Amino acid sequence: VQLVESGGGLVQAGGSLRLSCAASGSIFSINNLGWYRQAPGKERELVAAMSSADSTYYADSVKGRFTISRDNTKTTLYLQMNSLKPEDTAMYYCAAQVSQRSLAAMIQGRSDYWGQGTQVTVSS
Repeated sequence: VQLVESGGGLVQAGGSLRLSCAASGSIFSINNLGWYRQAPGKERELVAAMSSADSTYYADSVKGRFTISRDNTKTTLYLQMNSLKPEDTAMYYCAAQVSQRSLAAMIQGRSDYWGQGTQVTVSS
């Protein structure tokens, strides 16, 4: 499975960005997809995730502001980010899980495939 993110950039606080993640390869094997982020000096955290059954997870810090979705072909994952805050500044990574159906492992930081990341910077 290959994952390629796009859509990051510099935005002012209160603005919006939409990240995209294009999946290719053995996409039929993917159970769950998600977005992680990591800011300098901080641990990586799961921001949002979606299972193959369309259940979703959001970190408390982004609930009500971020929305995870995917296209009908399930080959592209999106993260719509609204009302961005400076603390949302981080490298954002797309991740895929093939080994488990439950989102629990992904919530614990375990995923099988990772993209290269896209930088999101929110200025105050």
